[in-house]
Amino acid sequence: MSPRRRGGRAPATRRPPARRRNRRPVRAGRPVGRRQRADDRLTGLLVAAVFAVTLAVAVVDWLLAHWWILIVTGVLAALAGCAWLFHKKRQAQWEAVRTQGLRYDLSRLDALHHSRFEEAVRDLMRRDGCPDAVRVGGGGDLGADVKATDPYGRHWVIQCKHRRNGLAGSAVGTPDLQILNGTARQVHGADVAVIVTNGRVTAPALTFAEQQRLHVVDRHTLALWAAGARPLWELLRAVPPPRRPTTLS
Repeated sequence: MSPRRRGGRAPATRRPPARRRNRRPVRAGRPVGRRQRADDRLTGLLVAAVFAVTLAVAVVDWLLAHWWILIVTGVLAALAGCAWLFHKKRQAQWEAVRTQGLRYDLSRLDALHHSRFEEAVRDLMRRDGCPDAVRVGGGGDLGADVKATDPYGRHWVIQCKHRRNGLAGSAVGTPDLQILNGTARQVHGADVAVIVTNGRVTAPALTFAEQQRLHVVDRHTLALWAAGARPLWELLRAVPPPRRPTTLS
């Protein structure tokens, strides 16, 4: 018999303390949320793909059942394409006829707005065989109102100075030519830099133009050019040689 304590009670058996499990808090929200979003995206893509395939099959089945619609649509598209090509061809023909017969007299040029004067110079370049002639005048044009490439491959940069009063208007001076000289070759890559005016040009400006290999189309030269007698490069002296041989050379 085991000894008993006083009072008649058996000694209590002590249990070892339970070990606490050190559990790190699991951040289950983030991985589960990302996985859920990825699953949702995949499900959405699958649903969209199934819908697209179903719709495509339905459209194909409907077109096969209504095959005459394909024929009618094809015929209408072909007719529309032919009409567009015919319109473009006629437009090009009328443009060629218009530019080939283009003539201006000085009184008409004097009455133009300065922007219309730039367009007239562009059209004269097109008449002479420069189909890419374009008007670029406006704010920030850096001294180039019209650009064109002649049949000999030379790049032309033209600055226009319109005077509503013709010879009675203000003369084109050296500062105007200085702007052209500073940008025509360096900025625009010109082979031929020209200033065109329906007015007059000062003597110092003509001297400066000759020194800097600039070309001046004054009122007299403009009258000859606009009358359609000869292209501009035949009216100017010391024009650079052609860049490429052509049937005209």
